[in-house]
Amino acid sequence: MSATPEAVTLAQSAAFAASEALGTNIVALDVSSQLVITDIFVVASAPSERQVLSIVDRIEEHLLTTRDAKPVRREGKSGGRWVLLDYADIVVHVFIDEDREFYALERLWKDCPVVDVSQAVAAAGNTSAGSETEGN
Repeated sequence: MSATPEAVTLAQSAAFAASEALGTNIVALDVSSQLVITDIFVVASAPSERQVLSIVDRIEEHLLTTRDAKPVRREGKSGGRWVLLDYADIVVHVFIDEDREFYALERLWKDCPVVDVSQAVAAAGNTSAGSETEGN
């Protein structure tokens, strides 16, 4: 089983927003064959707690305005070191750099296929912050 097209589109939108808010090392993993609770993990990093929170805010705003998607669950926002946004089809993890390295989600899920979000990330680099234009 692989991720649904809807989950892939949502993951690309989340990656776009994370990149637009200067998130780094953005990857998406298709965990649908390993988990029944979600299709894709989107993982992004930032160098500071403030930047983690900024990325999370941008993802929430972008997915609400472009996909009418609201997280069903949010964890870790008060700390700002690792924030999880659960959109059911996708789960977004935004880490401060050193925590991402410590928890190493990509290593834990290394057998899962990578979902290509490179075009969305590149498109965010070509837009100004606050733009709702996406290049998927």
